[in-house]
Amino acid sequence: MAKKTKKVKIAGRLGSKYGSTVRKKWNSIMTKKIKTYDCPSCLKIGIIRVSVGIWKCKKCDFTFAGGAYEPRIQSI
Repeated sequence: MAKKTKKVKIAGRLGSKYGSTVRKKWNSIMTKKIKTYDCPSCLKIGIIRVSVGIWKCKKCDFTFAGGAYEPRIQSI
C-alpha cells in the first residue's frame, strides 16, 4: 500500500476535508510548531514548545516567552 502523506506531509491526517488552501496553511503552522529550534542561552538545538507562547530548552532548562508557533526573540 502506498503512503498517502508524501505530498501533503503532516496535513495527511485531515484526509480530503477542509480544502487544499486551509490544509496548506495548517501544514505550515504545524511544522513550525513541532520543529526544534536553537536555544538563545546555550546555543544548542533543543527548544520545544510547552504551550502557546512558552518555549523551553531541553538541555539547559531555560524557559522563555516567544511567539505562538515559533520562538521569536527580540534582541535589544
